[in-house]
Amino acid sequence: MIVRTLDECKTSARAVNGGNWESVRMLLKDDNMGFSFHITTIFAGTETPIWYQNHLESVYCISGQGEVETCDDGEVYPIRPGTLYILDKNDKHLLRATEDMQMACVFNPPLNGKEVHDKDGVYALEAEAIAE
Repeated sequence: MIVRTLDECKTSARAVNGGNWESVRMLLKDDNMGFSFHITTIFAGTETPIWYQNHLESVYCISGQGEVETCDDGEVYPIRPGTLYILDKNDKHLLRATEDMQMACVFNPPLNGKEVHDKDGVYALEAEAIAE
């Protein structure tokens, strides 16, 4: 069994800051579960272009508000507590936070730990792992 607390992970190498966001990676590829699990804060007043070409992601809003816009069709979806959005087609999107949003995120395939978005908003498929 694996047991970790958010507070423990926040004060370790599992907390990764991407400028517009901070992601606490609680479950990673090395845990051998087939997915990774993160608590991510999207900072108020930011817009983040994201395009997970190599990963599928589900995102559940715990707190805060904002919106997600799909780039292919310009559709804008409000995000508030209780909203789940699923990037099931490697959707290129813009994530905007009107206030800090705390999100629970699941990635498949799982992240290694140190991923940050490249210039196109992509996570590399095989990024460096977090050393514990």
